[in-house]
Amino acid sequence: MSKKIQIGICGYGNLGKGAQKAIAKTRDMELKVIFTRRNPEEIEREAKISACKIEDMTKWKDKLDVIIMCGGSAKDLPIQVPMFAKEFNTVDSFDTHADIPEYFKTVDEKAKEGGKIAIISVGWDPGMFSINRLYGDSILPNGHTYTFWGKGVSQGHSDAIRRINGVKDARQYTIPIEEAVEKVRKGENPNLSTREKHKRECYVVPEEGANLSQIEQEIKTMPKYFADYDTEVHFITEEELKQKHLGMPHGGSVIHIGETGEKGEHKQVIEYKLALDSNPEFTSSILIAYARAAYHLNQKGEKGAKTPFHIPPIALSEKSEEEILKML
Repeated sequence: MSKKIQIGICGYGNLGKGAQKAIAKTRDMELKVIFTRRNPEEIEREAKISACKIEDMTKWKDKLDVIIMCGGSAKDLPIQVPMFAKEFNTVDSFDTHADIPEYFKTVDEKAKEGGKIAIISVGWDPGMFSINRLYGDSILPNGHTYTFWGKGVSQGHSDAIRRINGVKDARQYTIPIEEAVEKVRKGENPNLSTREKHKRECYVVPEEGANLSQIEQEIKTMPKYFADYDTEVHFITEEELKQKHLGMPHGGSVIHIGETGEKGEHKQVIEYKLALDSNPEFTSSILIAYARAAYHLNQKGEKGAKTPFHIPPIALSEKSEEEILKML
């Protein structure tokens, strides 16, 4: 086998730890370094893997093929990715849907300047769900697409809550409203508002002496995250969070209802569904596949920002083209 793809991880939360596990199971990648805000000496890793502060990342220029950016969408990725996309091929999971077009433009400029590839918004939504929405709309343009998430823990929304002053820890569950899901599956094509499709439940461990009413108000009015949903906030102890909310399950479905025939007499239903025991481990597995694509496409001379829409599926696999065609 040719040389292994040299990988760095930036950020060592749930997503970074998941990426570390996923890389260890690949045949064609090698984790070289973990960049962190923590004390690097406290990072659990094999002796051959380095750990450094994030501010030392540029010292690794020309030593890494791809960096997997594992920070949060609220505060980390909008700053870090434009900063490093000029120097490294990067892959990230930026998931603030409304801001993706502007984020793409910013990252594209930096990546093109440095001749690198930056694949943004990689994950299952945005990411795999986005691709399936595009497939549905392209194949059955006379139709409607519906996306439902959960029940499950949203990493991005939980991280956004943890950034609020006075919050020690938090978990946020996205819960689909079953009546809405059933209407869609029956082909009723309902016109559903954001609030009619999902609700959000937040379990928050406050700092001692924190203003609980202020925290609750800040959560419920947070634009792009909670303001458009019916949101419940529950304040709990750290012990209760560890007992009941340590798991990271998630999932959901993309349902596209379309019509074919001269008069639209034939109803066609496409559904893509995920049921995940570990949201961060699944998301990090997707990031690893796109890191492989980033490296190989950049080797062919491609540069600039990309999304999962731009990446050919064959570029994701560690298998050869011959193996893929024979097996699949």
